[in-house]
Amino acid sequence: MLANYLIGLREGLEAALIVTILIAYVVKIGRRDVLPRIWAGVGLAVLLALLLGGILTFGTYGLSFAAQETIGGLLSIIATGLVTWMVFWMLRTARDLKGHLHGNIDKHLTGTGMGLVLVAFLAVGREGIETALFMWAAVQATGETTLPLVGASLGILTAVGLGALIYSGMLRINLSRFFTWTGAILIIVAAGVLSYGVHDLQEAGLLPGLNALAFNVSAVIPPDSWYGTLLKGTLNFSPATTWLEMFAWVAYAVPTLTLFILKSRQTRPSPSAVQPRTAQAVVAH
Repeated sequence: MLANYLIGLREGLEAALIVTILIAYVVKIGRRDVLPRIWAGVGLAVLLALLLGGILTFGTYGLSFAAQETIGGLLSIIATGLVTWMVFWMLRTARDLKGHLHGNIDKHLTGTGMGLVLVAFLAVGREGIETALFMWAAVQATGETTLPLVGASLGILTAVGLGALIYSGMLRINLSRFFTWTGAILIIVAAGVLSYGVHDLQEAGLLPGLNALAFNVSAVIPPDSWYGTLLKGTLNFSPATTWLEMFAWVAYAVPTLTLFILKSRQTRPSPSAVQPRTAQAVVAH
């Protein structure tokens, strides 16, 4: 549940910041008439995420076990790739996120501003797709449906609240530090999702070594115990791990986390925080 809360919080806060910047900018330049276009794009992005979640949840019913495991394994690998891209993208663009979005707004403000529907849809839809796919992978890995969804929902609600506080000027957040720490944690979570995806492909018969265990600590950490469930839900830890699963975890986590730490040190700006006092302050440089 904790990992899912973190996913919902991080992705939700990214989306909330994007919406905040879009709204604040058009308010500043006196184009309140295009606000409905922005909200239309946000609404369509939310519907897309929900539609994707429904397809992933119900689309595999009736398939054979091997087909379900194959789809689950491939989607887990895709989810890992998306999360990896997301944490590095935010690390690279967080400092100039406002400028990036302002440029897109300026290009689509001509006429009725219908292009802003696309701007908001693409900006928020990316976060929604990543959340839906990663959440589905987490549900498949843990075998639980309620707790992961509750955790992600609480994270998204927290992010919405934080976004509102930032917009109103009541909250000050060091976004660079926030995205650095959550990015490092999500890399560890993604390593577990990748490892579970490898296990799915082993069960589907596409990868070898299903019975070649690197370790089996089920007697010490029973899968149905509270601490076994906690480790499964947060890190996708499996008490019985194959050699290929362990290799995939190490081969992904070690170089990716090392590169992330090095990049974060190279791109770390001078200590600063988002400290808007009004809508205009959110977009002021």
